[in-house]
Parts: sequence; C-alpha cells; structure tokens
Amino acid sequence: MAGGQRQQRLNKSCILLIAIAGIERFAFKGVASNLVTYLTDVVNLSNSSAAKMVNSWVGFTSIMPLLVAPIADAYWHKYSTIMVSSFLYFVGLVALTTTALARSWHHRNRTMSSSFLSLSLYLISLGQGGYNPSLQAFGADQLGEEEELPCSKDDKSYNKKTLFFQWWYFGVCSGSLLGVTVMSYIQDTFGWVLGFAIPAISMIMSILIFSGGSPIYLYKQHEVLEAKKPIMNIFQTIKASALRCFHCEITLPNDKSEVLELELQEKPLCPENLESLKDLNDDSRSGMYLLKNVKVMVRLLPIWTMLLMFAVIFQQPATFFTKQGMTMKRNIGADFKIPPATLQSAITLSIILLMPLYDKIFIPIAQVITRQDKGISVMQRMGIGMVLSIIAMVIAALVETRRLEIGRQMRSAGLHSETVPLSIFWLLPQYILLGISDIFTVVGMQEFFYGEVPRTMRTMGIALYTSVFGVGSFVSALLITLVEVYTSSKGIPSWFCDDMVEARLDNYYWLLSWLSAVSLLLYALLCKYYLKKSDSDSEY
Repeated sequence: MAGGQRQQRLNKSCILLIAIAGIERFAFKGVASNLVTYLTDVVNLSNSSAAKMVNSWVGFTSIMPLLVAPIADAYWHKYSTIMVSSFLYFVGLVALTTTALARSWHHRNRTMSSSFLSLSLYLISLGQGGYNPSLQAFGADQLGEEEELPCSKDDKSYNKKTLFFQWWYFGVCSGSLLGVTVMSYIQDTFGWVLGFAIPAISMIMSILIFSGGSPIYLYKQHEVLEAKKPIMNIFQTIKASALRCFHCEITLPNDKSEVLELELQEKPLCPENLESLKDLNDDSRSGMYLLKNVKVMVRLLPIWTMLLMFAVIFQQPATFFTKQGMTMKRNIGADFKIPPATLQSAITLSIILLMPLYDKIFIPIAQVITRQDKGISVMQRMGIGMVLSIIAMVIAALVETRRLEIGRQMRSAGLHSETVPLSIFWLLPQYILLGISDIFTVVGMQEFFYGEVPRTMRTMGIALYTSVFGVGSFVSALLITLVEVYTSSKGIPSWFCDDMVEARLDNYYWLLSWLSAVSLLLYALLCKYYLKKSDSDSEY
C-alpha cells in the first residue's frame, strides 16, 4: 500500500515547475484578462475592434508554440529554450509597462504609443511561444524516462502522468485566479502603469526561481540524430529520394549470368554514386521515422480541428462577456464596484474547487458505470467538456436576451443609461460552466496531445494543444468580421454595436452554440473511428 501511494506522488522538481507555471499565468492573465477594457477606455477603440485585436493577439500568442516547438525539439535544450524565451517574455512586459507610462505622460503622440503597444504585445507572444510548451514538456520529463510513455492503461506511470497534468492545470488555474482578481482590481483602481508593472516583476521572479532550481532538475541525454532532429530528417529524406530518382538508372540485364554475378558480388547499381548510396540506409531509416511522425500528425488533425469551436467559446470571457458585465449592476455596498474582468476568476475558482471532486467523486462513479480503470477515456473527457461549453453559451444567450429587454424598456421610458438594473452575478452560471468544462476538455487536451505524439516531439505535442486556442482565437476574430459584413450588407445595426442596448450579442452567442453543436457531432463521429497511438504504433 505504501509503495502504491508513493507512486502517486510528484517529485520536488515537478512541484517547483508547477509553481513557476502558476507565476507565469499570473503575469499573463494580469495583462490579458482586462486588456479589452484598456483598449476601449484608454486607447479608445470600438468594441468590435478591441475584441478583434485581443482575439488576434491571443491567437498569435497561442499559435507561436506550434512554430517554435519544432525548432526547440530539433536544436535546443528545453532548459535553454525556457531561459531565452522567458527573458523575451520579460522584455515584452517591460515594454508594455513603458507604453502605459508614455500614454499617461504624453497624450499627443498616440500613433507612436499604439505602435509600441502592438510591438510589446507581440514580443510577449514571441517569448511565450517557446516558454509554455518547453516548460510543460520539461515538467513532464521530470517523471523519468521509464514513466514517460506507458504502454497500457494498467501501467502505474499512466496514472502518474495523468496526476501531473491535473496538478499542472491546478497550478496554472491558481495563478490565473490571482491574475484575474488582483490585477483587474489594481488596474481599475490604481491605474495601468502599476497594473502592467506587477506582471513584469512577477515574471523576473519566476526566471530567478527557475534558474535556482537547476540542481534538482532531471536532464535528458541526447538522442540519436534521427530522433532528435525531425526537421533535418525531412531534408535528408527528400535528398535520398532525389538521389534515387535522378542518379540511379537501373537497367535490366539480358543475360542470366549477369544476374548471378550481381547477386553473388552484391554489385551496386550506381557505382558513380557509391558514397551517396552508402548513406541511403541511414536516410531510409530517417524516412521511416519521419513517415511514422507524419502519420501521427495526420491522425491528430481532425480531432484538433473539431476542438476549435471550444476554443472560440473560450475567447468570450475576456472580450464580450467583460463588455456585457460593464453594462450591468456591479455595486457591492455604496462605494465598491466589481471590475467586470474579475468575473473571469469564477472560471479558475470553479476549477480549483471542483478539480479534487473530479478524482474523488466523478471518477469512482464513472468506474462503476464504464468498468474502466480511468472511468472515462481522454477523448470522452474532452467530449463532456464540449457539451458543457455549449450549455454555457445557451445560458449566456438567455441572460443577454433578458439584459437587452430591460435596456429597451429603459429607453422606452426615456432613460438613456447603458447600465441596466440587472446584477452582474447573473453572468456567474456561464462562467462556472466554462470552468467545469475546462476540467474535462483542457486537461484532457494536454494529456491527449502529449501522449499521442512520439517521444522526440513532446514539445510539439504541447504546442498542438496551445495552438487549438491560437487558431480558435483567429477563428473568433474571423467570425466577428463575417458577422459585421453580413449585418452591414443587410443594412441592420451591428451585433457588436458600441451602444450595448442596440448590440445583439445574444444572436452571436446562439450562433456559437449552433456551430459548437455541429462540431461536437463531428467530433463524436471521429472518436468512433480514431485509432489511438498505443493501438497503432506501440514501438514509439
């Protein structure tokens, strides 16, 4: 029993890296959660422009790991990647603080300040592109080589890997909770300079803590060239194929004696390219390895695509949910007003409070029903979260419909205030449901993409997970643009009108609900025919 419990503990290096990930999330959420308010109230952008800018930035931030991870896997150590990218991350946060400071001092030169704002935001994206997937993959590496990829569900290391990803997400959510609640209040109360400076300070602290833990980390040895540099393998395979096509003119012998001589002497068909063909076996092995990797990526692509609408839904709390909350009753007592972005903390708070219940209550019940060791599979876990996210959007549409009805009644009575007498706490159910869906889908996505790629592409696996939210952000921005084009062509007010009484966010929420339902149906069909890595390529 004692030995079994010991297997379920994470080591010191894992715990330290989970804490560092929480600090990074505090810094990022401290900027991202309330950025739409900064853009509308300080930079004076319209609601739709601010939402598209936030979506595009979040999308670029989330998709950057997909671009950086192959290079990091091929040429850099994870430790070095984390150190370099965290420094870029810190420089971007300092630059963002500088833009807020410059805007507060010099109100005239807004163009230069806006350009520098975009530059600082995308510098943060560049730093995070290498930081997040490398840190999480480095954390998973601390489990040890023998625990890296279990062969079956009965393997004890399978449960330990699941435990790591759950606690990793718990740490990330804890940092996000502090970033959303504390930083939103500081930004709304004490100003944006301090509101951006604190995340920069926390980031430099995480760099110091990470470097201080260097002696206790587990560092992996270099692997063979074929396994270490998948990009180089691509070029080597292309080179080998080209040599075979252009330099090997095979002629069939007319005499049987020539056939015999060829077989006995093992005479090369292309003597003029003997050196190139000598390496052909190595190149073909690289090609076989590459082919297996490509098969894995192609197999994952349909599932990855069906998760995009889930990511689109998760762009709403930082954009339209926040603008929605700004028009609702936010008072607690006579003086205190709840910052609308603070409600995003309900997502992370529900994750922190309900995550333990997932293991203690949901999984035992699921084990009894399904008779599986894990209760439900990773793909079933993601599907449940998608269902909950659709329900959250339906509730959001109903609440927004009620808010608009009250707003129109006020306009009819001659009142022109945008703030309606409807408590902001009516938004809580949609936030909480999104938090519960996170427990299922996001944790499942981390485990799924990490476990379904080859060992040498683990950073790429984490990048695939983050890229879902990156591409989903771009899809969200595209949907906003398409809706604006549609409404303008029909000559009707925009669904994202700056006058929140005239806006039709309820229609947009219904649209997202229907699109997500179609995506869920296709996902269920794909899951039925999906062949898991352990079932198809056990030799990885």
